[in-house]
Amino acid sequence: MEETISLKEILQVIKKRLLLIMVLMLGASLAAALISYFVLTPTYENSSQFIVNQSNSDQAAQFTQTELRTNVELINTYNVIIKSPRILDTVVEKLNLNMSSGQLSEKIQVASSENSQVVTVTATDPDPALATEIANTTVEVFQNEIPDIMNVDNVSILSEAQLAENPAPIAPNPIMNIAIGLILGAMIGVALAFLLEYLDNTIKTEQDIEKQLQIPVLGVISHIDDKDMHVESKVHASTSSTVRSEVNGTQKTI
Repeated sequence: MEETISLKEILQVIKKRLLLIMVLMLGASLAAALISYFVLTPTYENSSQFIVNQSNSDQAAQFTQTELRTNVELINTYNVIIKSPRILDTVVEKLNLNMSSGQLSEKIQVASSENSQVVTVTATDPDPALATEIANTTVEVFQNEIPDIMNVDNVSILSEAQLAENPAPIAPNPIMNIAIGLILGAMIGVALAFLLEYLDNTIKTEQDIEKQLQIPVLGVISHIDDKDMHVESKVHASTSSTVRSEVNGTQKTI
């Protein structure tokens, strides 16, 4: 016969181990806050954009649907070229970076909206000023090198990355990390509460006796501690005194 557990039993287990769950939630959120503020290194990002358009020699001509589609298809190729060693080696050399082109490639993301000719180059780094320089220099080098690589001249810089006065880091996000810590702490606490309840095989109620031993309960002996006996003695003494007083009073009346 399969065992079932009711919602009431679930709530009873959680209530029984509520202190454990709260401690784990508090500990996990505190650990997340400490790691976010004192362990993880803040990371900043900045973006530069360029647009893929007509050739400079044909600027007076109007766009046709075929030319637009061709430019959009070229963007996928450009996205690969931007992160190639041909471009990034030059960026490393210009900025005197102490890293390889492969390491620099991990700091750069290239994205474009669907059916859009605008490409966004985003650079991330613990130094916000360096992130700005990487984004701008990468787009500049790409614009200078693409005519030699593909024999085209259809890249124009749309907007350069600008360093804000008080840049805000994109990571870590302490509030989100603390919220995740609370959720993980609660999940671990609830799981641990049910695990402890499952491993607890002590008999506490009459139902446990019938369930474990498969025998009916004939009677229950209540537990009386010294405090209860002391209170009961006082009540008994008070009752006896009252009875004697009533008897004496009756005798005096007679």
